[in-house]
Amino acid sequence: MKMEHITEELIEWIYKSPTAYQVVENLEKELIKAGAERLFEGEDWQLIPGKSYMVTRNDSSLIAFYMPQGAADHFQITASHADSPSFFIKEAPVMKTEGRYIRLNTEGYGGMIDSSWFDRPLSIAGRLLVEQEGGIRAVSVDAGRDLCLIPNLAIHMNREINSGYKYNHQTDLLPLIGMGQGDFDLYQVLCKGMNVDADTVLGSDLYLYNRQRGCVWGAEGEFVSAPRLDDQQNVFASLKAYLSACKKRGRQKQEKGPRGAIPVLAVFDNEEVGSRTKQGADSTFLADVLERIGEGLGKNPGAVRKMIAASFLISADNAHALHPNHPEKADPNNRPVINGGIVIKYNASQRYITDGFSGAVIKKLCKEAGVPFQSYFNRADIPGGSTLGNISLSHVSLCSADIGLAQLAMHSAYETAGVKDTGYMLRLLELFFETDLAIGNVFCR
Repeated sequence: MKMEHITEELIEWIYKSPTAYQVVENLEKELIKAGAERLFEGEDWQLIPGKSYMVTRNDSSLIAFYMPQGAADHFQITASHADSPSFFIKEAPVMKTEGRYIRLNTEGYGGMIDSSWFDRPLSIAGRLLVEQEGGIRAVSVDAGRDLCLIPNLAIHMNREINSGYKYNHQTDLLPLIGMGQGDFDLYQVLCKGMNVDADTVLGSDLYLYNRQRGCVWGAEGEFVSAPRLDDQQNVFASLKAYLSACKKRGRQKQEKGPRGAIPVLAVFDNEEVGSRTKQGADSTFLADVLERIGEGLGKNPGAVRKMIAASFLISADNAHALHPNHPEKADPNNRPVINGGIVIKYNASQRYITDGFSGAVIKKLCKEAGVPFQSYFNRADIPGGSTLGNISLSHVSLCSADIGLAQLAMHSAYETAGVKDTGYMLRLLELFFETDLAIGNVFCR
């Protein structure tokens, strides 16, 4: 597939996936279309060779896997995350200013660049929890229109706005949604056009999101900008690579050889707030699913642990590109650039989990896939963030590497990456899923 077509698909994917709930909903749709069967953690699993399965947790995390038709002695896993920095809408959200303006009471989710959220059309998405037949049902909701906006204070009223002004989330960043002196019910607005009675809503998980559609730009169309590139660029590439691998494996009547990989696609929620939730990477979700796959293969706990020990996990989350206006912020020698290919992320304190061995595995795969690669380290005097790799490995001990794609303005409401790089990640992950690796003292094929 041509790079421009991949980018067009990526832009469309992001546009229809405003929160983790819609990301998982769209993952489910694509997986079901490709023949996957949905499983539930609270039910027994009957796993059939040659079939793909998926299971969700909290409607905002998903793990899919393919049961091979032949030998199965290890897992090959990609991990990415569905959430992005935003503003969470609190209970009792309506706030009025002198009986005229209607604002929403919010709080920050994750570490966003505050200034990037001002003066742009925003909407609301997430899920509603509604009472139904004596129970509670989760309903995906997306207002899908320009609904609110966070207005800046005019420079005449805030002369310090360009001099390092510190924003207050409780006063400066509340979105304006309407005018009026009467009652205002946010649920009535969101339920309009849906088959949901606003009076049955018992709870909600709702977020603001940037409505601006992604675009390709630059002198030669080199750049793509969009909301939520971190980390939906990697969610999108991982999904397409997984589906491609399942399709190819499904054509094989019997997989040959003494070894066999089980491809696993993991997409977690709550990475932007530390992952310490039941659906985050710092939960038992991945370990639980791998154990149940082992049970489905008829393996005892010791045999499952052997499978995990021989496995490999790619944590795919974007990396900081060399900034054109601030090159001094990058490491002197490891300076990844947009459209430079896969970024292999290292950190001496193991906030990125790549070591010499796992980095060598990624480099070898990149060479075989014909994909360029580059390395990322933080400057020694600038601490960086962490991602899914080291968090996941605290529950499932296996060989792992942190990789990503170079981008600018990470955690902005509108981020920038390279048009070529999504295709590079797709090619690498396709090869990763299609190749049976066995991790021991050396890289085996």
